[in-house]
Amino acid sequence: MTSAFTLAQDARRAHRQGPEALAHRQRDRLAAMVAFARAHSPYYAGLYRDLPAQVQDPALLPVTDKQTLMAHFNDWVTDPEATIDRVRAFVDDPERIGDHFLGKYLVSTTSGTTGHRGVFLLDDRAAAVVKALSLRAVSRTITFARLARMLTRRLRSAHVIATGGHLAAYAVNTRLRATGRRQVRISRVFSVHSPLPELVEQLNRYRPVLLDGYATMIALLAGEQLAGRLRIKPAVVSLVAEGLGDSEHQRIRSAFGAHVVNTYSCNESLALGYGCPQGWLHIHDDWVILEPVDADHRPTPPGQQSSTVLLTSLCRWAQPILRYDLGDSVLRRADPCPCGDPLQAIKVRGRSAELLTFRRRDGKSVPIVPMAFETAIERTPDVDLFQIVQTTPTTLRVRVRTSTGADPDTVWTAVRAEIVGLLTAHQVGHCTVERGHEPPQQSAGGKFRVVIPFS
Repeated sequence: MTSAFTLAQDARRAHRQGPEALAHRQRDRLAAMVAFARAHSPYYAGLYRDLPAQVQDPALLPVTDKQTLMAHFNDWVTDPEATIDRVRAFVDDPERIGDHFLGKYLVSTTSGTTGHRGVFLLDDRAAAVVKALSLRAVSRTITFARLARMLTRRLRSAHVIATGGHLAAYAVNTRLRATGRRQVRISRVFSVHSPLPELVEQLNRYRPVLLDGYATMIALLAGEQLAGRLRIKPAVVSLVAEGLGDSEHQRIRSAFGAHVVNTYSCNESLALGYGCPQGWLHIHDDWVILEPVDADHRPTPPGQQSSTVLLTSLCRWAQPILRYDLGDSVLRRADPCPCGDPLQAIKVRGRSAELLTFRRRDGKSVPIVPMAFETAIERTPDVDLFQIVQTTPTTLRVRVRTSTGADPDTVWTAVRAEIVGLLTAHQVGHCTVERGHEPPQQSAGGKFRVVIPFS
């Protein structure tokens, strides 16, 4: 297996050589990945039966999506031992978070923007590519002076993420923590499930030099910093891009007096891209193909917002991700980015998380990020599809479609208990959680929103 260091060297070399070198690697890796998928995945062998012997143009491939691939899980994966029954038993055990499934795969789960649960396997080869691309991103976004400042404070880092399930960030962090490596010993995980006052108090005690987390959660913390309740001085704030506007980024930057870094990732591709000083996200084109498309999967011209984007990962060997409808709405830059980075530049408007705001009995407002609710439901087995609608300031209507063969009443009882527990922890346990007997609904434009705030 090629080491992460060797892959990082190649990534830097391709970046220096420019668009032609990046495109060359992309074409060759696409051809190799399609050939691998045909040879080792029964699902793709059938799907690609009539395609040319060699494929270097992603437009030749049929579009796939999470719901379809999960429905064909046993034929989709390239390892016949990694069956859906085995992996479900694994993810249903909270004691196995961060363990290697079958001794060789890191497992992560997600609902994503569609509400359908996805289960993803990351092998060591793919993990090495992710590490290499992450190193390239760091070299492009953090200067030596900022790194030196972080080193003087022993690189103490705070990761504000969803905990308690097999979500990617938590699974990766748990796995690293088990190794006892130094970089993990000087970092700490903070849960998005924590009530905001508790989280603020914990961060004030910890005083991180690096703060990272979901953009909407960091935006909440920026408000606490501006109000004087949060008093930390991070040198770098790293955001998972969730569609925040430029003004919100500036507010975060001003609140912390820190260098703000954007990252773009998902379970299907843990290293998609990174932000630049011009406010654009640069995609790792040598290992990732992103195609902005309209609702009919036709190419969207540069400069025009897409309906969705098709993702092809060139390093997911356990579960090939090829022309996969990611659900993000993106805008691709029409000309080279002024920052000089040769990687394609985009802005993401999809996956924009909207806060749910509740009122405590004393009248105070309590915001909760959607990820907290989504993670709570992710912990519940046999949920196939879900949607949370805030119908009044104190009422949540939860629509759940259960997996085939599951008892809907049993699943609902478990889902309701998770949500009530979350609300109670935030001192809004008086809010009503009602069962929606109708299925999750699409918007008039055909989009599916997992969480819909009261308006």
